[in-house]
Amino acid sequence: MNIAVAQFQPKDGDKEYNLSVIEKLTREAKSRGADVISFHELSITAYTFLKDLSHSEITKLAESVPQGKSIQRLMEISTSHDIPILAGLVEMENQQIYNTYVCVHGHDLLARFRKLHPFINTHLSAGNEYVVFDLLGWQCGMLICYDNNIIENVRATTLLGAEIIFAPHVTGCTPSAMPGRGYVEDKYWQNRENDPVSLRMEFDGPKGRGWLLRWLPSRAYDNGVYYVFTNPIGYDGEHLKNGNSMIIDPYGEVLSEVRSFKDAITLAKLTKEKLKLAGGWRYRQARRPELYGEILARDHE
Repeated sequence: MNIAVAQFQPKDGDKEYNLSVIEKLTREAKSRGADVISFHELSITAYTFLKDLSHSEITKLAESVPQGKSIQRLMEISTSHDIPILAGLVEMENQQIYNTYVCVHGHDLLARFRKLHPFINTHLSAGNEYVVFDLLGWQCGMLICYDNNIIENVRATTLLGAEIIFAPHVTGCTPSAMPGRGYVEDKYWQNRENDPVSLRMEFDGPKGRGWLLRWLPSRAYDNGVYYVFTNPIGYDGEHLKNGNSMIIDPYGEVLSEVRSFKDAITLAKLTKEKLKLAGGWRYRQARRPELYGEILARDHE
């Protein structure tokens, strides 16, 4: 399967604009031979600005799935360009609000996943189930941003049969206890055309790509799955994000990565042969859950 990952700079709460960019990049992906395209977390609405929204404000932003206007528009884009699309939005169901990621193919909703570990806004509810679905003959899972940092989520999704894990994010360039982490100063972004090297050094260092490569390839390698990572470029709310959307194979190798500061995509070909050749497949078969099943399931604060 030829898969495309996208990155773009969203506008806060401007669904019409964000969907127009999604359509533009979907058109490009299809023209370049992609079989599917994946966008970042809350790509239809933007993410960071949610932290300041009241319950009434976030309720106005939320939509039902699949009946909502944004999902219907996403389905129209998918139908028009004859390609499955994965994207994120704020969902409302039974008065509960979720950070949700969907996969549509034409007018069909193939999958819906609700973030297990939301924290950007106290009015968001946590999802409570893993999702594995068929996409063009591949078994696919979804984990949104922080969900991927809890390694049990990745293992569980893999054990449910996932061969590909879609990992939409809004991450990077934020403070942390880890040395070298932190915000990237606005001056680098504003001067990106005159001095792209300085911005690239910021984005590729421990604040951005350097941090991602500490753990993203490990998720793919340990579990023997493809990892499809997406992330915005530029500002999401007041936070600058480094992009670096990438596709990682079951060996933990980066197959393709967006290196632009602009709205862009990249493609890679996924082959099933790697799934059982990868070490992660052997490690899964060597598990002895009788030794640690109860340990892993222990309650904690």
